[in-house]
Amino acid sequence: MDSNEALHVASLFSVKGKIALVTGGSRGIGLMIARGFLESGAKVYISSRKKEVCDAVAGELAKVGECISVPADVSTLAGCRSLAGEIAQRETRLDVLVNNAGAAWGAPLAEYSEAGWDKVIDTNVKSVFFLTRELMPLLEKAAKPEDPARVINVGSIDGIKAPFLETYAYPASKAAVHHMTRDLAVKLAGRNITVNAIAPGPFESQMTKWMLENHKDNIEASCPLRRIGNPGDMAGVALYLASRAGAYVNGVVIPVDGGICIT
Repeated sequence: MDSNEALHVASLFSVKGKIALVTGGSRGIGLMIARGFLESGAKVYISSRKKEVCDAVAGELAKVGECISVPADVSTLAGCRSLAGEIAQRETRLDVLVNNAGAAWGAPLAEYSEAGWDKVIDTNVKSVFFLTRELMPLLEKAAKPEDPARVINVGSIDGIKAPFLETYAYPASKAAVHHMTRDLAVKLAGRNITVNAIAPGPFESQMTKWMLENHKDNIEASCPLRRIGNPGDMAGVALYLASRAGAYVNGVVIPVDGGICIT
């Protein structure tokens, strides 16, 4: 590979100069994606419900690149509108929206509460639709035929296969996210906005802490690659979808699970 080819490949996967918003960006999957974007030259806004945590994480990430905390509760329409308004006050465009904010709830079938169900569905499904809608003006200003604006939704392999834990609302919510991704991909393509989803398998996060503490050996044994995911695995897929390399990818759900879904 000569220097010109190397430069072309580097630019193909670059997000330098892009502006991104990552919800749930203060920990877990969202933090992995936010850090990957920052290390690759993007300006990143992170959002989460807890202001103190969001501010502290943004402060740490600011050592890597330009990272700004915008706390919000995206499980409500008011929260989505507030977050979109904050971004609009600061930016004239938004190149990448990562809908990652999520919640889980586990309980036996007979004890599964309405409050738990509503929390999961509102955070995991409602937020994706309404935040994307509220940010449409900024996404459209970033959109170009050869380099569309990007919406990247974070689903789960639990939305593809039935999980062994009793988390009934969670897999239902992630399956909904996957199909909403396809629906929005068709509807928004004419505006030069692509919509794709990442379906993570097991990664270290607050949400998976109990599962990995109690079942890590079994999970790794069930994975063809015999390990859980690491931050680079997640950042790499997100960078691909957000960069010029992924400009013609639309409406897909990409499992990032070491092959668990196909076993």
